[in-house]
Amino acid sequence: MEQIKLQIQRLNYAKDLPLPNYMTKGSSGMDLHAAVEEKILIKPGNIELIPVGIKIVLPWGYEAQIRPRSGLAIKCGITIINTPGTIDSDYRGEIKVGLINLGKDYFQVNRGDRIAQMVIQKYTPVEMIEVDEIPKTERNDKGFGHTG
Repeated sequence: MEQIKLQIQRLNYAKDLPLPNYMTKGSSGMDLHAAVEEKILIKPGNIELIPVGIKIVLPWGYEAQIRPRSGLAIKCGITIINTPGTIDSDYRGEIKVGLINLGKDYFQVNRGDRIAQMVIQKYTPVEMIEVDEIPKTERNDKGFGHTG
């Protein structure tokens, strides 16, 4: 299996928090930990931007996808507002996660809580070629439930 090296900087205020890590050998996502200074309560229906206290350097041709944690989504209704969030290879700022509370109860985010997952994904850059017409297929423009 191909492995890449990812440069990571832990910000000074987050030196006490774990780096992103895989919880099991077969995990594709690394858990991200909340680097909040004080607990944050997210009201039902509200969104909070939660810092994770790290910056990364991705190789060109890779992105980091920030995804919800399934346990938080199922048990508490906590997900990511723009899932998956994308971190581009030229971004050098702190990673932050936009959590939304779709549950019925307040949700408390504490320092060090595992709030999201980061998956490193290779992508293929494309070149757009404008044409006057595109080739037809059997399906053509049928969408959204066209197969029954």
